[in-house]
Amino acid sequence: MNHNLYTMNVSSFIITILLILFSVSCLADDYSSTSLKVPCLSDLSALEDDLSYSLYHESCPDLEGIIYRKVKEWVAKDPTLAPSFLRLHYHDCVVRGCDASILLDHEGSEKTSNMSKSLRGFEVIDDIKAEIEKKCPKTVSCADILTTVARDATVLASGPYWTIPYGRKDGRVSLAKEAMIVPKGSESVTDLIEFFQSKGLNVLDLVVLSGAHTIGKTTCESVQHRLYDYKGTKKPDPSLDPKYLNYLRRKCRWASENVNLDGETPNTFDTQYYQNLKKNMGLLSTDQLLYHDSRTKPVANGLSFEPTLFKNQFGVSMVKLSSILDLTSQDDGEIRVDCKYVNKY
Repeated sequence: MNHNLYTMNVSSFIITILLILFSVSCLADDYSSTSLKVPCLSDLSALEDDLSYSLYHESCPDLEGIIYRKVKEWVAKDPTLAPSFLRLHYHDCVVRGCDASILLDHEGSEKTSNMSKSLRGFEVIDDIKAEIEKKCPKTVSCADILTTVARDATVLASGPYWTIPYGRKDGRVSLAKEAMIVPKGSESVTDLIEFFQSKGLNVLDLVVLSGAHTIGKTTCESVQHRLYDYKGTKKPDPSLDPKYLNYLRRKCRWASENVNLDGETPNTFDTQYYQNLKKNMGLLSTDQLLYHDSRTKPVANGLSFEPTLFKNQFGVSMVKLSSILDLTSQDDGEIRVDCKYVNKY
Protein backbone atom coordinates (compact mmCIF):
# COMPACT_ATOMS: atom_id res chain seq x y z
CA MET A 1 0.00 0.00 0.00
CA ASN A 2 1.16 3.54 -0.79
CA HIS A 3 2.78 5.01 2.35
CA ASN A 4 0.85 8.30 2.16
CA LEU A 5 -2.44 6.46 1.68
CA TYR A 6 -1.63 4.19 4.62
CA THR A 7 -0.82 7.19 6.80
CA MET A 8 -4.05 8.90 5.75
CA ASN A 9 -6.14 5.81 6.54
CA VAL A 10 -4.50 5.29 9.93
CA SER A 11 -4.86 8.97 10.86
CA SER A 12 -8.49 9.07 9.75
CA PHE A 13 -9.20 5.95 11.80
CA ILE A 14 -7.48 7.42 14.86
CA ILE A 15 -9.31 10.72 14.69
CA THR A 16 -12.64 8.96 14.19
CA ILE A 17 -12.04 6.98 17.37
CA LEU A 18 -10.94 10.14 19.21
CA LEU A 19 -14.04 11.99 18.09
CA ILE A 20 -16.26 9.19 19.35
CA LEU A 21 -14.47 9.07 22.70
CA PHE A 22 -14.34 12.83 23.23
CA SER A 23 -17.88 13.55 22.08
CA VAL A 24 -19.52 11.09 24.45
CA SER A 25 -17.47 11.85 27.54
CA CYS A 26 -16.96 14.80 29.82
CA LEU A 27 -13.72 15.84 31.41
CA ALA A 28 -12.73 14.15 34.65
CA ASP A 29 -13.41 16.14 37.81
CA ASP A 30 -9.67 16.20 38.53
CA TYR A 31 -9.26 18.82 35.82
CA SER A 32 -12.30 20.95 36.62
CA SER A 33 -11.85 24.44 37.97
CA THR A 34 -13.98 25.10 41.02
CA SER A 35 -14.92 28.52 39.67
CA LEU A 36 -15.88 27.37 36.18
CA LYS A 37 -18.88 25.49 34.91
CA VAL A 38 -18.39 23.77 31.56
CA PRO A 39 -21.30 21.67 30.27
CA CYS A 40 -20.73 18.43 28.40
CA LEU A 41 -22.00 18.69 24.84
CA SER A 42 -23.29 15.13 24.90
CA ASP A 43 -25.95 16.38 27.32
CA LEU A 44 -27.12 19.76 26.07
CA SER A 45 -29.73 19.87 28.82
CA ALA A 46 -26.81 20.85 31.07
CA LEU A 47 -26.93 24.25 29.39
CA GLU A 48 -30.49 24.95 30.44
CA ASP A 49 -29.71 26.50 33.82
CA ASP A 50 -27.57 29.27 32.36
CA LEU A 51 -27.69 29.22 28.57
CA SER A 52 -30.55 28.86 26.13
CA TYR A 53 -30.82 28.63 22.36
CA SER A 54 -34.12 30.55 22.41
CA LEU A 55 -33.32 33.30 24.93
CA TYR A 56 -33.65 36.26 22.55
CA HIS A 57 -36.33 34.86 20.22
CA GLU A 58 -38.95 37.21 21.67
CA SER A 59 -36.93 39.88 23.48
CA CYS A 60 -34.61 40.68 20.54
CA PRO A 61 -35.71 38.66 17.51
CA ASP A 62 -33.34 40.29 14.98
CA LEU A 63 -30.28 40.04 17.23
CA GLU A 64 -28.28 37.70 15.01
CA GLY A 65 -29.23 39.68 11.91
CA ILE A 66 -28.02 42.92 13.44
CA ILE A 67 -24.72 41.39 14.50
CA TYR A 68 -24.07 39.61 11.20
CA ARG A 69 -24.75 42.72 9.10
CA LYS A 70 -22.45 44.82 11.27
CA VAL A 71 -19.64 42.25 11.28
CA LYS A 72 -19.95 41.85 7.50
CA GLU A 73 -19.74 45.64 7.09
CA TRP A 74 -16.59 45.91 9.21
CA VAL A 75 -14.85 42.86 7.76
CA ALA A 76 -15.55 44.09 4.22
CA LYS A 77 -13.56 47.22 5.10
CA ASP A 78 -10.83 45.29 6.94
CA PRO A 79 -10.65 41.49 6.36
CA THR A 80 -7.90 41.18 9.00
CA LEU A 81 -10.54 41.82 11.67
CA ALA A 82 -12.05 38.33 11.23
CA PRO A 83 -9.27 36.42 13.02
CA SER A 84 -8.97 39.27 15.52
CA PHE A 85 -12.53 38.65 16.71
CA LEU A 86 -11.77 34.96 17.27
CA ARG A 87 -8.72 35.87 19.32
CA LEU A 88 -10.60 38.49 21.34
CA HIS A 89 -13.28 35.94 22.20
CA TYR A 90 -10.67 33.34 23.17
CA HIS A 91 -8.83 35.77 25.46
CA ASP A 92 -12.12 36.63 27.13
CA CYS A 93 -13.28 33.06 27.75
CA VAL A 94 -10.06 31.52 29.09
CA VAL A 95 -9.49 34.15 31.77
CA ARG A 96 -12.78 34.55 33.68
CA GLY A 97 -15.09 32.56 31.51
CA CYS A 98 -17.05 34.23 28.71
CA ASP A 99 -18.15 37.33 30.63
CA ALA A 100 -16.84 40.18 28.44
CA SER A 101 -14.32 41.14 31.13
CA ILE A 102 -11.76 41.68 28.33
CA LEU A 103 -13.89 44.60 27.09
CA LEU A 104 -13.82 46.61 30.32
CA ASP A 105 -11.70 49.71 29.85
CA HIS A 106 -10.26 50.98 33.12
CA GLU A 107 -6.88 51.20 34.79
CA GLY A 108 -5.62 47.71 35.60
CA SER A 109 -8.21 45.85 33.49
CA GLU A 110 -7.44 42.77 31.34
CA LYS A 111 -7.42 45.07 28.32
CA THR A 112 -4.38 46.92 29.74
CA SER A 113 -2.29 43.77 30.22
CA ASN A 114 0.78 43.15 28.05
CA MET A 115 -0.94 39.93 26.94
CA SER A 116 -3.77 42.02 25.49
CA LYS A 117 -1.78 44.74 23.75
CA SER A 118 -2.23 43.25 20.27
CA LEU A 119 -5.97 42.53 20.64
CA ARG A 120 -8.21 44.34 18.16
CA GLY A 121 -11.86 44.88 17.34
CA PHE A 122 -13.06 46.64 20.48
CA GLU A 123 -14.60 49.49 18.48
CA VAL A 124 -16.64 46.99 16.46
CA ILE A 125 -18.18 45.50 19.61
CA ASP A 126 -19.03 49.03 20.77
CA ASP A 127 -20.65 49.80 17.41
CA ILE A 128 -22.73 46.62 17.50
CA LYS A 129 -23.73 47.15 21.13
CA ALA A 130 -24.93 50.69 20.38
CA GLU A 131 -27.10 49.40 17.53
CA ILE A 132 -28.56 46.63 19.66
CA GLU A 133 -29.31 49.05 22.50
CA LYS A 134 -31.46 51.06 20.07
CA LYS A 135 -33.51 48.00 19.12
CA CYS A 136 -33.41 45.96 22.35
CA PRO A 137 -32.32 48.17 25.28
CA LYS A 138 -30.80 46.53 28.35
CA THR A 139 -31.46 43.06 26.94
CA VAL A 140 -28.37 41.54 25.29
CA SER A 141 -25.09 41.06 27.17
CA CYS A 142 -21.77 42.14 25.73
CA ALA A 143 -20.55 38.57 26.36
CA ASP A 144 -23.26 37.15 24.09
CA ILE A 145 -22.44 39.78 21.45
CA LEU A 146 -18.73 38.94 21.50
CA THR A 147 -19.48 35.21 21.20
CA THR A 148 -21.70 35.79 18.17
CA VAL A 149 -19.22 38.16 16.53
CA ALA A 150 -16.55 35.43 16.73
CA ARG A 151 -18.90 32.96 15.02
CA ASP A 152 -19.95 35.37 12.26
CA ALA A 153 -16.35 36.43 11.61
CA THR A 154 -15.45 32.76 11.14
CA VAL A 155 -18.29 32.32 8.64
CA LEU A 156 -17.17 35.41 6.71
CA ALA A 157 -13.66 33.88 6.48
CA SER A 158 -15.19 30.79 4.79
CA GLY A 159 -15.29 28.90 8.08
CA PRO A 160 -18.16 26.94 9.65
CA TYR A 161 -21.42 28.14 11.17
CA TRP A 162 -22.57 26.87 14.56
CA THR A 163 -25.63 27.53 16.71
CA ILE A 164 -24.97 29.56 19.86
CA PRO A 165 -26.74 29.18 23.22
CA TYR A 166 -27.26 32.56 24.94
CA GLY A 167 -27.49 33.88 28.48
CA ARG A 168 -23.95 34.89 29.44
CA LYS A 169 -23.83 37.70 31.98
CA ASP A 170 -21.32 40.53 31.82
CA GLY A 171 -18.81 40.37 34.65
CA ARG A 172 -17.94 43.32 36.88
CA VAL A 173 -14.31 42.34 37.53
CA SER A 174 -11.37 42.62 35.12
CA LEU A 175 -7.75 42.35 36.29
CA ALA A 176 -4.64 42.73 34.14
CA LYS A 177 -2.68 40.19 36.18
CA GLU A 178 -5.26 37.50 35.44
CA ALA A 179 -4.78 37.94 31.70
CA MET A 180 -1.20 36.71 32.08
CA ILE A 181 -2.44 33.09 32.19
CA VAL A 182 -3.18 33.14 28.44
CA PRO A 183 -0.63 30.92 26.62
CA LYS A 184 2.14 32.97 24.99
CA GLY A 185 3.11 30.54 22.20
CA SER A 186 6.20 29.03 23.82
CA GLU A 187 4.62 26.51 26.21
CA SER A 188 5.09 22.74 26.11
CA VAL A 189 2.29 20.49 24.89
CA THR A 190 1.85 19.25 28.45
CA ASP A 191 1.39 22.85 29.62
CA LEU A 192 -1.18 23.45 26.91
CA ILE A 193 -3.09 20.26 27.65
CA GLU A 194 -3.21 21.08 31.34
CA PHE A 195 -4.31 24.67 30.63
CA PHE A 196 -7.11 23.51 28.35
CA GLN A 197 -8.16 20.82 30.81
CA SER A 198 -8.38 23.43 33.56
CA LYS A 199 -11.01 25.13 31.38
CA GLY A 200 -12.93 21.93 30.71
CA LEU A 201 -11.49 21.43 27.23
CA ASN A 202 -9.77 18.26 26.06
CA VAL A 203 -6.92 17.31 23.72
CA LEU A 204 -9.21 17.26 20.70
CA ASP A 205 -10.40 20.80 21.52
CA LEU A 206 -6.78 21.93 21.85
CA VAL A 207 -5.78 20.68 18.42
CA VAL A 208 -8.99 21.79 16.72
CA LEU A 209 -9.06 25.29 18.22
CA SER A 210 -5.36 25.71 17.39
CA GLY A 211 -6.57 25.34 13.80
CA ALA A 212 -7.92 28.89 14.11
CA HIS A 213 -4.33 29.81 13.23
CA THR A 214 -5.25 28.98 9.66
CA ILE A 215 -6.12 32.70 9.44
CA GLY A 216 -4.68 35.80 11.04
CA LYS A 217 -1.33 37.22 12.05
CA THR A 218 0.86 37.46 15.12
CA THR A 219 3.71 39.79 16.08
CA CYS A 220 7.23 38.82 15.12
CA GLU A 221 8.15 39.26 18.77
CA SER A 222 6.38 35.97 19.53
CA VAL A 223 8.60 33.98 17.13
CA GLN A 224 11.98 35.72 17.19
CA HIS A 225 13.35 33.35 19.83
CA ARG A 226 12.86 30.50 17.33
CA LEU A 227 14.77 32.41 14.67
CA TYR A 228 17.84 33.55 16.58
CA ASP A 229 18.15 32.06 20.06
CA TYR A 230 16.15 28.88 20.51
CA LYS A 231 16.32 27.72 24.14
CA GLY A 232 19.42 29.84 24.76
CA THR A 233 21.50 28.15 22.03
CA LYS A 234 22.07 31.34 20.01
CA LYS A 235 20.88 29.27 17.07
CA PRO A 236 17.50 28.88 15.33
CA ASP A 237 14.98 26.19 16.19
CA PRO A 238 16.29 23.12 14.31
CA SER A 239 12.73 21.91 13.68
CA LEU A 240 11.97 24.87 11.39
CA ASP A 241 12.00 24.19 7.66
CA PRO A 242 15.18 25.94 6.33
CA LYS A 243 13.39 27.85 3.57
CA TYR A 244 10.65 28.92 5.98
CA LEU A 245 13.34 30.00 8.47
CA ASN A 246 14.99 32.20 5.86
CA TYR A 247 11.64 33.75 4.95
CA LEU A 248 10.83 34.48 8.60
CA ARG A 249 14.23 36.03 9.21
CA ARG A 250 13.64 38.44 6.33
CA LYS A 251 10.08 39.13 7.44
CA CYS A 252 10.80 39.51 11.15
CA ARG A 253 13.78 41.82 11.36
CA TRP A 254 11.77 43.91 13.81
CA ALA A 255 9.76 42.53 16.73
CA SER A 256 6.94 44.97 16.01
CA GLU A 257 6.29 43.56 12.52
CA ASN A 258 3.42 41.14 11.90
CA VAL A 259 3.62 37.75 10.20
CA ASN A 260 0.93 35.36 8.92
CA LEU A 261 0.17 32.41 11.18
CA ASP A 262 -0.44 30.29 8.06
CA GLY A 263 2.32 30.96 5.55
CA GLU A 264 0.49 29.29 2.66
CA THR A 265 -3.20 30.35 2.67
CA PRO A 266 -3.37 33.06 5.37
CA ASN A 267 -6.79 34.45 4.38
CA THR A 268 -8.71 31.18 3.98
CA PHE A 269 -10.22 29.08 6.75
CA ASP A 270 -8.98 25.63 5.71
CA THR A 271 -6.81 22.71 6.84
CA GLN A 272 -3.58 24.17 5.42
CA TYR A 273 -2.51 24.91 9.01
CA TYR A 274 -2.24 21.17 9.67
CA GLN A 275 -0.50 20.58 6.35
CA ASN A 276 2.06 23.20 7.37
CA LEU A 277 2.84 21.31 10.57
CA LYS A 278 3.83 18.28 8.50
CA LYS A 279 6.33 20.44 6.62
CA ASN A 280 7.80 21.97 9.82
CA MET A 281 6.15 25.27 8.95
CA GLY A 282 4.22 25.81 12.14
CA LEU A 283 4.86 29.43 13.07
CA LEU A 284 4.58 29.32 16.86
CA SER A 285 6.42 26.72 18.91
CA THR A 286 3.08 25.64 20.32
CA ASP A 287 1.83 25.04 16.77
CA GLN A 288 4.74 22.89 15.62
CA LEU A 289 4.90 20.89 18.84
CA LEU A 290 1.37 19.60 18.18
CA TYR A 291 2.88 17.53 15.38
CA HIS A 292 5.82 16.33 17.46
CA ASP A 293 3.89 15.02 20.46
CA SER A 294 2.31 11.56 20.46
CA ARG A 295 -0.81 12.86 22.23
CA THR A 296 -1.65 15.47 19.62
CA LYS A 297 0.02 14.36 16.38
CA PRO A 298 -2.62 11.72 15.42
CA VAL A 299 -5.38 14.34 15.75
CA ALA A 300 -3.47 17.01 13.81
CA ASN A 301 -2.56 14.50 11.11
CA GLY A 302 -6.13 13.21 10.86
CA LEU A 303 -7.59 16.70 10.56
CA SER A 304 -5.18 17.53 7.74
CA PHE A 305 -6.98 14.95 5.56
CA GLU A 306 -10.52 15.86 6.63
CA PRO A 307 -11.57 19.48 5.87
CA THR A 308 -15.26 18.82 6.56
CA LEU A 309 -14.49 17.05 9.82
CA PHE A 310 -12.24 19.92 10.91
CA LYS A 311 -14.91 22.54 10.25
CA ASN A 312 -17.64 20.54 11.95
CA GLN A 313 -15.52 19.84 15.02
CA PHE A 314 -14.34 23.46 15.13
CA GLY A 315 -17.95 24.52 15.65
CA VAL A 316 -18.39 21.93 18.42
CA SER A 317 -15.22 23.03 20.19
CA MET A 318 -16.19 26.69 19.87
CA VAL A 319 -19.51 26.01 21.57
CA LYS A 320 -17.59 24.37 24.41
CA LEU A 321 -15.22 27.32 24.62
CA SER A 322 -18.07 29.83 24.60
CA SER A 323 -19.90 27.88 27.30
CA ILE A 324 -17.16 28.36 29.90
CA LEU A 325 -18.92 30.35 32.58
CA ASP A 326 -17.59 32.01 35.69
CA LEU A 327 -20.13 31.29 38.42
CA THR A 328 -19.53 34.63 40.14
CA SER A 329 -20.12 36.52 36.91
CA GLN A 330 -23.28 34.55 36.23
CA ASP A 331 -24.66 35.10 39.74
CA ASP A 332 -23.57 38.71 40.22
CA GLY A 333 -23.21 39.82 36.61
CA GLU A 334 -25.28 42.25 34.60
CA ILE A 335 -26.28 43.35 31.10
CA ARG A 336 -23.93 46.25 30.44
CA VAL A 337 -25.35 49.25 28.62
CA ASP A 338 -21.83 50.17 27.47
CA CYS A 339 -19.42 47.27 27.01
CA LYS A 340 -16.46 49.37 28.19
CA TYR A 341 -17.88 50.11 31.66
CA VAL A 342 -19.86 48.43 34.40
CA ASN A 343 -23.32 49.90 34.88
CA LYS A 344 -23.79 52.79 37.26
CA TYR A 345 -26.60 52.36 39.73
